[in-house]
Amino acid sequence: CSVMTSISDLPEDVLVELLSMLPAQDLLCACRLVCTQWRYVVDLTTLWKRKCQREGFHTQNLERNISDWKIFYMLCNLKRNLIKNPCAEESFRHWKLDNNEGDRWRIEELPGPLGREMPDPKVHKYFVTSFGLCLKSQLITLKNEGYWNELMDEKRPEIVIKDWYAARFDCGCRYEITVRLLSEDYIVLQEFHPEPVIIEQWSDAMWREISYTFHNYPAGVRYIWFQHGGHDTQFWAGWYGIRVTNSSITIGPWTL
Repeated sequence: CSVMTSISDLPEDVLVELLSMLPAQDLLCACRLVCTQWRYVVDLTTLWKRKCQREGFHTQNLERNISDWKIFYMLCNLKRNLIKNPCAEESFRHWKLDNNEGDRWRIEELPGPLGREMPDPKVHKYFVTSFGLCLKSQLITLKNEGYWNELMDEKRPEIVIKDWYAARFDCGCRYEITVRLLSEDYIVLQEFHPEPVIIEQWSDAMWREISYTFHNYPAGVRYIWFQHGGHDTQFWAGWYGIRVTNSSITIGPWTL
């Protein structure tokens, strides 16, 4: 009878099953280099499809839209909010205070004076502006977050921006947001900069979400710059301006 002498003698489907249990980085940086057979197996669509199924990324209705299961897996695996400290749980950590006028930025607990709770019960705090212009920003370096240059240039996965803002009931205020996709040299390749939102005094004080999706953007995106804020429109001392929280930037993978 024949005796199996090494793991390479395993049938292909068994090898796919075994290798699909390993982390993607090990597959690409180690297993793929072992031999010609392993490289062939690591590059198989069935292996990455199996990894997607194993980790819950696979859904039947998406199947026909996925042209590259390896990249689809990578994007699903990387997907998370790239904005750090979006809900003020770490004070102003990770935020750059670009404008800090009036009585300056402040953090308050939801619902806050004459405010309302957020639809998401996991959000407990927000950032609030004053009577002078208050703007804060984050610069996301995509390579540091695992999004390598070729991925961004060749696949151009959609980049989804979301932010939540609200006024307090008794004071009018202004909200603004700017998000830029930047090149290696910080050249603006695409920008989302809608008209500022003016909320009148005696509003419903409801939290509202603004969202925007970048797709078909130019090659060369290396950074995402996110800035938001505003001020009150009645020049009242204290913190009567726009409130912001729960900001997010997520990437892909649904347009592959």
